[in-house]
Amino acid sequence: MTGNEIRKAFLDFFESKKHLKLHSFSLVPEDDPSLLLIGAGMAPLKPYFTGKLVPPSYRVTTSQKCIRTGDLDNVGRTARHHTFFEMLGNFSFGDYFKKDAIAWAWEFLTEVLELDADKLYVTVYPDDEEAYDLWHNMIGLADERIFKLEDNFWEIGEGPCGPDSEIFYDLGPERGCGQPTCTVGCDCDRYLEIWNLVFTQFDRTKDGKYEPLEKKNIDTGAGLERLASVIQQKDSNFETDLLFPLMERVIDICHGNYADPQQKIAMKVIGDHIRAVTMMIGDGILPGNEGRGYVLRRILRRAVRFGRVLGIEKAFLADLVDIVVDMYKEAYPELLERKELIKTVIDTEEAQFGATLAQGLELLNEMIAAVGDKKILEGRQVFRLYDTFGFPLELTEEIAREHGLALDQAGFDEAMKAQQERARTARAKVSATVAVPDTTGLDRSHVVIDESAAAGKIVILGNDGVAVNEAEKDEAVTIIFDKTPFHAEGGGQVGDTGFVMSANGTAEVTDTKCLPNGLSYVIAIVTKGSLKKGDDVTFSVDKVRNLAIARNHTATHLLQAALRKVLGSHVNQAGSLVAPDRLRFDFTHFSPLTADEIAAVEREVNTQIWKNISLEIEEMPIDEAKKKGAMALFGEKYGHIVRVVTVPGFSCELCGGSHVTNTSVIGFFRIVGESGTGTGIRRIEAVTGQAAYETAAHDSLLLARTAALLKTKEEEIPAKVEQVLAGFKESERELQQLQRKLATSSLDKILAAETDVGGVSVVAAAVQAESMEGLRDMADMVLNKLGTGIVLLGAVQGDKVNFVCKVAKDTVQKGFHAGRIVKAAAVTVGGGGGGRPDMAQAGGKEPQKLDAALAAGKKAVEEIIS
Repeated sequence: MTGNEIRKAFLDFFESKKHLKLHSFSLVPEDDPSLLLIGAGMAPLKPYFTGKLVPPSYRVTTSQKCIRTGDLDNVGRTARHHTFFEMLGNFSFGDYFKKDAIAWAWEFLTEVLELDADKLYVTVYPDDEEAYDLWHNMIGLADERIFKLEDNFWEIGEGPCGPDSEIFYDLGPERGCGQPTCTVGCDCDRYLEIWNLVFTQFDRTKDGKYEPLEKKNIDTGAGLERLASVIQQKDSNFETDLLFPLMERVIDICHGNYADPQQKIAMKVIGDHIRAVTMMIGDGILPGNEGRGYVLRRILRRAVRFGRVLGIEKAFLADLVDIVVDMYKEAYPELLERKELIKTVIDTEEAQFGATLAQGLELLNEMIAAVGDKKILEGRQVFRLYDTFGFPLELTEEIAREHGLALDQAGFDEAMKAQQERARTARAKVSATVAVPDTTGLDRSHVVIDESAAAGKIVILGNDGVAVNEAEKDEAVTIIFDKTPFHAEGGGQVGDTGFVMSANGTAEVTDTKCLPNGLSYVIAIVTKGSLKKGDDVTFSVDKVRNLAIARNHTATHLLQAALRKVLGSHVNQAGSLVAPDRLRFDFTHFSPLTADEIAAVEREVNTQIWKNISLEIEEMPIDEAKKKGAMALFGEKYGHIVRVVTVPGFSCELCGGSHVTNTSVIGFFRIVGESGTGTGIRRIEAVTGQAAYETAAHDSLLLARTAALLKTKEEEIPAKVEQVLAGFKESERELQQLQRKLATSSLDKILAAETDVGGVSVVAAAVQAESMEGLRDMADMVLNKLGTGIVLLGAVQGDKVNFVCKVAKDTVQKGFHAGRIVKAAAVTVGGGGGGRPDMAQAGGKEPQKLDAALAAGKKAVEEIIS
């Protein structure tokens, strides 16, 4: 069976057992600030396990996309470690329990997958006699194939917990350690865990007691990659059809040898990482410097680095995306829809990292040059290289060995520990408490969203995630009404604000949000009196703000269509913000927009506004919407019935947001900014309506003031500015000529400072230079006159001092390094800097120590010689 066939067989099997088959949730957790990424099959279902939400079915089955990076350095070095993997799961929320969970797991493994029952072993918690009895008497496993282990208990602090039972497959003695004690639980590869059944039957209290749960749950997980390795009889997950096609392509690219242990590691890393990167970008994650974006960037850069290990110098990762998409499009068709965006992001990030990698190598070379007699690379510096520049530790170790150097592992570990502690502290500040109280007892058939509603009733009142009956003045609360006119945050649009009034109190609504099941709630502060559960209330939505949001949201749809028309069909939405005062739209494109392109896009949007087009807003099945050509918003999740917003003849999108009834209501559209996010994504910021008028009026005023300052007419400003700039350029040219003459005239004086240090000509002198560029030019002139040797020049510029060091090529070959020399000078004046062996520059903030700094630079030359 292929990996796709195993996944389908699992889902179909549990669907036949009356489970609701759900598509994998996004890797981005929804409404769960305690998680950075989804790392387990049950993680997206936590609200159903905890009782916060009513599940769509009391039996559910999924194949869940997961990302784990806790042991990233092990990926490629073992048979099982992955960053991305799929977890097959069947779940019961207070429905069936141990008997059915155990029976169905055994049935699927032995009858559907046809695994040899004699090779299956299980573990149970020692006190779980019920599970033991079911395995022994119902399934018929002999005592010697059931192991009682203390580790078989699942809990994460307070809350639902319980014993678990793991199923192992015997891969044979040839895969074992050979020890006579080798059995289930051994650290070797013989007994492979393929399934874990968690029996959630207790609630752990704050004081450590285990109270029986009224409704017991089942949470199971079976690793798809592990099952594939068993069924396909492969030595590792990497050689299954879920991964090996990627490594075959890598072998083709680098003409490598999979039998070579080091090459094999690199190929496995690349195969694993490109899968993870493709899935993450497919779920709306983009490279960045923090959070999920940082995780993505680190994985992607690690793949690039291992490409260099294989001798791949060109960009190659995007070439592998087609293979990933082809392998997984059956299970995750969204990858096919977003393939071009995924490739664009990877291409751009890989190109940028090429420069970063070169910078890392340059810094490492400087570190090696400055090692001295100890022959040890300082741990904190190595960690900075690893953490800040994404430079792999194993590469640092490899290059260090080539230079006969060791690594200060203790210093590295200390720096790593400090960073981990900072991360833990930051995570501890994030509350895992869902702001909305338990909604399972709510009759949702009487809860509706009605934008025209003027009055309603409070059905749930919450404070810090706990249901309350009353809230007093100044308390922050969450409220669910039986009917609500407040539009929730979603699709980039911010939530509605306004006021809620009862006979006894008033609350200001500061935001409106939506739970994963579509239930809308408001966040509010009681400003007068009190509110109670059951109160009849009247609503006052901020209509002016709401209309401004609607203008910007409809304009965003027009903008996307205009961009595709002007720039091409490769443009896809990659994020947005729709606020009352502005809109922001991120999209895929390869280069900055020209002034003409921006003008064309702006003109196209305004043309649709001036056409006075009435919008069509309707609900329909998602398949029907796709046939109609409706575009989906990137990273959004959709149900079976979707809302389609159409500007006839121009735009058609899936959207649940607020919109105007006619394009003319937008009034006027104006682009106020175009920039790049650094990931192959461009960003446009724009305004509409009154905000567009105000920016135009402001610009007109600036234009008039500029004309007055230039003493010309507004229409003649460009010509006048060109005239002024030409004068500036001529003045700059004359100034540079004077500076060169001054430098040439002082050249003999500078050369008089030449000394011989161990047979090397060295000039270290204080000079006058207005800029760093002028200082570099002067150093070039001195070195040209000198012919060979080392030049170190320092110049006071304002309240700072700058240095440039130049080393002739033949002198570099003798082991001299400009970066090390200039750094010694800079440290003396309280600064820093560095650079290449042949040229480096630095600066400091204590110009009075210039002479001492030049002396320190000369001493650094002497130390290199010695």
